[in-house]
Amino acid sequence: MENKITTLFTDIGGVLLSNGWDRNARAGAATKFELNHADMEDRHHLTFDTYEVGKITLDEYLNRVVFFENRDFTRDDFKEFMFSKSRAYPDMINLLKGLKEKYKLKVAVISNEGRELNQYRIDTFKLNEFIDFYVSSSFVHFRKPDADIFKVAIDISQCDVENSIYIDDRKLFVQVADDLGLKGIFHTDYESTKKKLADLGLLV
Repeated sequence: MENKITTLFTDIGGVLLSNGWDRNARAGAATKFELNHADMEDRHHLTFDTYEVGKITLDEYLNRVVFFENRDFTRDDFKEFMFSKSRAYPDMINLLKGLKEKYKLKVAVISNEGRELNQYRIDTFKLNEFIDFYVSSSFVHFRKPDADIFKVAIDISQCDVENSIYIDDRKLFVQVADDLGLKGIFHTDYESTKKKLADLGLLV
């Protein structure tokens, strides 16, 4: 008899929403605000992990990456640009909402996101309407691919891993989830993920 899926874990960036502050967004910021792109990327890569695990604030991150010298634009101008790069993937959001309602699933997030960006995205796109809880890197102070972030999510959910699914757009993170016994789905697009969920017994 096929196991009944009770819990669905998902990433946010690349699955429910755009990645937000990604390489393309940073390139756009460098152009808009006339910054040295190479220097900005160097500084970003040296400090962003520290921001994502909640050890520094967004303002501290920006101090290191952008506002280490005087600028002719404000911190609020830059943050507004950063936040504007987030957009929703309505098909995926509606898919998970529908599955949650139909199968009474527990739906949770496991994501690498800095606190302020994460909170903005949760609030702006009303993710609390269908997400039960968030295990975000900035909340728990470690990040994927560290298996501990998955273990914390499993412990909080009190789920049976064999009855649980994890969706992510990064193969490595899906592999880590698989290694812990979760049914990993590598997300590339709405239609293929919808089919993979159906194959596991979750049909809209």
